[in-house]
Amino acid sequence: MNNAPRLRSLEERHAVLDRQIGEEDARPRPDEAEISRLKREKLRLKEEIERLRREN
Repeated sequence: MNNAPRLRSLEERHAVLDRQIGEEDARPRPDEAEISRLKREKLRLKEEIERLRREN
């Protein structure tokens, strides 16, 4: 099964989350709860990306 479109979409979302984490962390008073939420989502995406790569 060709997972390339799904993989590309996940990688793009992962990059967006990475930028959002950086932006939040750069604020004078970052929201730690939001950073934690973003990091959990980023990790979930990373795990799914790795799973899809193993399937190809």
